[in-house]
Amino acid sequence: MKRFLLTVLFIVVSFVANAQCAMCRAVLESETDNSMAEGVNNGIIYLAAIPYLLMGGLIWFIYKSRKKANKGA
Repeated sequence: MKRFLLTVLFIVVSFVANAQCAMCRAVLESETDNSMAEGVNNGIIYLAAIPYLLMGGLIWFIYKSRKKANKGA
């Protein structure tokens, strides 16, 4: 349970993080409207979070199936 809470904490913290590289940040901050910079940042976070969620779901499924197989034996 402790690992699950720690994983959830890392996922939540990653949504707050600024994920832009230095060059992207310099180009996007030079504009007066920051909505494009926020959009790029959110896109980077979205693209980075999906593989972690998929791998977490796969690991959870394998864990549950092995736990169920060991319980029945």
